[in-house]
Amino acid sequence: MEPVDVYSALANPVRRTLLERLRGGARAAGDLAKDFSLSRPAVSEHLAVLRKAGLVREEPRGRHRYYHLQAEPLAEVGAWLHPFERYWQDRMSALSDVLDGLDETGENGQGGQAAGGDPSGAPAGSAASAAPGTTTQSTHPRTTEDDAP
Repeated sequence: MEPVDVYSALANPVRRTLLERLRGGARAAGDLAKDFSLSRPAVSEHLAVLRKAGLVREEPRGRHRYYHLQAEPLAEVGAWLHPFERYWQDRMSALSDVLDGLDETGENGQGGQAAGGDPSGAPAGSAASAAPGTTTQSTHPRTTEDDAP
């Protein structure tokens, strides 16, 4: 049996979901297959990949095969992700500091706009204040969006 890289095994969303389902304890392959719109053989193939990666252990019980989560290989993934987690924590902390500084200076964080206003100065609800790519319905009886050339 050729081993599978843990990262490759985790790349597939079905396999990640299978691991999540196994966090609660061992489950039969047929029981796991019910959670997906895939065929049982397709789910079995995903379980085989997880087994080759060392992420699950298979236990035969009579006619059924039960799968158990083996989380030890995930420690490698956690160690690899840790610097990125630290990066995002630092970024969020810096953003929080900036926002706290804005609160202390009394700025409302709206770039000097009046509450509910638009940077263009157009009244709220007007066509000029609509978000790009959206349309507003005209109140003029002769001009509708359907009449536009």
